[in-house]
Amino acid sequence: MVWRNTRMIVLCAISAALYAAVLVPFKVVPLIPGVTELRPANAIPVVCSFLFGPAAAWGSAIGNVIGDFFGGVSPGDSFGFIGNLAYGYIPYKVWNILANGRSPVSRSPVGILCYVFACLVATILCADLIGFGDNVLAIRPFMMLGNVVILNNMASALILSPFILAAVYPRVRRGKMLYSDVMPELKQAPLARRIAGLILLIGGEIGGWISGNLLSTGYWVPKFLPAWMTVAPYDKSIGVVTGSFIIVALIGMFLL
Repeated sequence: MVWRNTRMIVLCAISAALYAAVLVPFKVVPLIPGVTELRPANAIPVVCSFLFGPAAAWGSAIGNVIGDFFGGVSPGDSFGFIGNLAYGYIPYKVWNILANGRSPVSRSPVGILCYVFACLVATILCADLIGFGDNVLAIRPFMMLGNVVILNNMASALILSPFILAAVYPRVRRGKMLYSDVMPELKQAPLARRIAGLILLIGGEIGGWISGNLLSTGYWVPKFLPAWMTVAPYDKSIGVVTGSFIIVALIGMFLL
């Protein structure tokens, strides 16, 4: 539905341009050389998610691809696309389930908890997808990006995003440019379905994160898998076990 609405396409392009514009300059500030860099730009998908809804999801995915072109392209970037799509999609979806009509710039204790929870749920699935992709492709172990992404994303989401949201959300709302204004025909799924989706999402992504870390470090060797699937770089065991959890999480995400 996003691609049938001209204004939503424009918001998608804005989200992608903002994300890429902040990503690219920090390519020269690596956290782990050759793996990832300091990414204050990770505040942008969260902000755009609350402003532009589904347009932000596609914008985040496209913006990340643009940023990757300036840091070296690899097969793992396809998982970065999906991970960043989830990172831009989940925050506003989870917020709508939990926040009971509150503004995302709410300073109440409940509002703050809902905000942190929504960002964390989005961040873990993003980390799962990127760590999973790198390990399955035998580029680097899950435990590397599967944990760094969480630290990087949550730092930006908790330190930078709230200030940006507080500055721009009231203005975007007054200008009637929120996704709910631009695309009023976008209806929410029944609450029971969304809650079931959230449960599947949380269970799947936590299972994926735990199994990915245990398998990629060799701390867990599943007895139900043949021996040839449980040897380093653990790509096959990650593919079967962690991949199954991620599928559950993705099903939950699409039910939100």
